[in-house]
Amino acid sequence: MLELQEELDGFIVKLKKTRVYAEYEEQLRRLSEQPELKQRVDDFRRRNYEIQTRAYEDNIFDEMERFQRETEHLRDIPVVNDFLAAELALCRMIQKVTTTIVEAVSEDFD
Repeated sequence: MLELQEELDGFIVKLKKTRVYAEYEEQLRRLSEQPELKQRVDDFRRRNYEIQTRAYEDNIFDEMERFQRETEHLRDIPVVNDFLAAELALCRMIQKVTTTIVEAVSEDFD
């Protein structure tokens, strides 16, 4: 297990050296320069997550549409939009890594 942990630690170092991660860090830094705006973005992200994790509810589409209308003005702010785009790119990269691992391992369970 120690060998695997060392490999994982090395992979994380490589992941943090990617252009995607560097862009995320830069956009987070820019957003953090405006603490009140960052708090609004954090609230937006939290609420978005809560809505998405309740996807089984019947009114999820109505709630998501209402949420998008309510937060449209926030997403129009360039520093916010840039941060959210960078965060999405990072999440997609991590999701791709996770999916690749799961698919490779799940072949053994068919």
